[in-house]
Amino acid sequence: MRIGLTGGIGSGKSTVAAALVEFGGALLVDTDAISRALTLPGGAAMPTIEARFGPAFVTAEGALDRAAMRELAFRDPQAKRALEAILHPMIGAETARQAGLAAAGQRIVFDVPLLVESGRWRQQVDRVLVVDCPEDTQVARVMARSGLEEAAVRAIVAQQATRAQRRATADAVIHNEGLSLAQLREEVRQLLTRPMF
Repeated sequence: MRIGLTGGIGSGKSTVAAALVEFGGALLVDTDAISRALTLPGGAAMPTIEARFGPAFVTAEGALDRAAMRELAFRDPQAKRALEAILHPMIGAETARQAGLAAAGQRIVFDVPLLVESGRWRQQVDRVLVVDCPEDTQVARVMARSGLEEAAVRAIVAQQATRAQRRATADAVIHNEGLSLAQLREEVRQLLTRPMF
């Protein structure tokens, strides 16, 4: 069973992913973590990124300057596409490698923040699970954990698929609004008792 897990920033997707591993014995393939690893100091994508965008987008330690790149990508869609052209093939290759480590019959959960936006993931998974909450809740959670200003968080949210677009692709939705951590985990445990999952 290949499950595509998605949700907007601040939706609680990481908590759900951890619960799927704990309760369902799933192998987790986190595409965001793969992307970050590629852009850390010594990351496989960094030489190409520096060659394409220049040293202004590389920190003193040799990692991607995420704030500078985020600002450029918001201003210049072509730059965003160029970065994606570098990262997406590498992310795809590492995703396939990690998925290949699954034991026979083991669930594989692909944590894909931009599952809907990519347009290609829906065909690669058996089920799509969406973690959903109101935009104001997303913004408050991200501001609390990241220190970003409200306008910056809303700009990130605006770049992502809408809640309606995500729900339209879903086989199941977990509404993570007003739930305690324990209640959210219980939602996942209950989901795993359904035959489709």
